[in-house]
Amino acid sequence: MTGNALLGPEDCNCLAARQAARHITQFYDQFLAASGLRTTQFSILAKLRRLGPMTINALAAEMVMDRTTLGRNILPLERDGLIAVKKGRRDRRSKELRLTEAGAACFRAGVKGWTQAQKQFEAAFGATRTVDLRALLHAVAATDLGTADG
Repeated sequence: MTGNALLGPEDCNCLAARQAARHITQFYDQFLAASGLRTTQFSILAKLRRLGPMTINALAAEMVMDRTTLGRNILPLERDGLIAVKKGRRDRRSKELRLTEAGAACFRAGVKGWTQAQKQFEAAFGATRTVDLRALLHAVAATDLGTADG
């Protein structure tokens, strides 16, 4: 904490980040609605498209998500045939996710809305601030924050 003053709830880093994340997610969801995807689903398809087939654990780490949360998010994608879940090639106990042709087509349909959201966000927030924000958020995600007992 900075200084000796006790900070209030309005100074909570976690709350501020979560509020901003929810605000931005709701904004992007509006633009992605026509594709039938939500922001998290679009991001999962984008990662699989860019990185290829991967295990649930690897994708969870890549998305900075809890494995259980990712599991809940992939269920509708699997149900709708946008991703395929198969036994892992290296470790038969693991599950590997891969983008299907239908998933690739759905992702391509979502790109238009995502691009519009990106442009409108930048117009509203400012080009320089948008680049700076993204760099700061990537830095936060890459920072070892330690643990509560460490």
